[in-house]
Amino acid sequence: MNDEFRQKYVIEDSNMFSIQYISRTGFCSMKRPHEHPFFELYYLLNGERVYFLNGKVFTVKKGDLMIIKPHDLHSTASSDKLRFERILLSFSPAFDERGNPHISELLKGGCSRLIKIPLKDQTEIERLLHQMLEECETQADYYTSLVRSLMNELLIRMYRIEQSLQGQESHEYEHPMHQKVTDIAQYINSNYDQKITLEQVAKQFYISPSYLSRIFTRLTGFHFREYLQVVRIKEAQKLLVNSRNSVQLISEQAGFEHIAHFNKTFKKIVGTTPLQYRKRHA
Repeated sequence: MNDEFRQKYVIEDSNMFSIQYISRTGFCSMKRPHEHPFFELYYLLNGERVYFLNGKVFTVKKGDLMIIKPHDLHSTASSDKLRFERILLSFSPAFDERGNPHISELLKGGCSRLIKIPLKDQTEIERLLHQMLEECETQADYYTSLVRSLMNELLIRMYRIEQSLQGQESHEYEHPMHQKVTDIAQYINSNYDQKITLEQVAKQFYISPSYLSRIFTRLTGFHFREYLQVVRIKEAQKLLVNSRNSVQLISEQAGFEHIAHFNKTFKKIVGTTPLQYRKRHA
């Protein structure tokens, strides 16, 4: 079946609201893991995808919905099943708050997560998503108000579904290596301030360094050392904003041995120097 990339529809700007349908066959993955300042909802209509989110590997299947909170690092890649069909919706809380000032509170609690939509609810969730796409395509009178109304209904239904699923385990590992890569990523997240090498972690988790390097990159989108640097820099960003410690001390707390390496890595990942970042967020 041919790939289908429909137009990405935007209301006001892409940070406020956007929605897009894609159907694709064959191996594909994000060029780079990324983060953004808005919410993202990733609904899988068919197929299967591997999602890396906040240090965890998820297998996303038909009827599954990923909720990505602002600034959470994530990426997607193909599983062994190479065909997939999805709708990706991005929005700022301000988009919904114009219709109902309290509606975005439904997503502000909790963390980024996977919701396994029960079969009985999938038809209604898909109807809302497809209707939003149709409204954005036709742009009939007052379509933005109707899209906002449909978005509000979607969030309410998602909230009710999550309430009904409370206490049920929703995160299952489809492959032993998915759990192992999750465990390794969590190990890095907890020990970033220590000296960590690929060889040391491979030995600790009973896997060859070469295989760990390949599978880690495939499932997360990061090279091993690159992920370690990103985790360290994200911790340094928090310390720069929430403490008055010197840049030298923060670089050590984040796991860097040399301040010059810290400054170079920080500017490469964040785009500014540590001092500039602190001044902007003072």
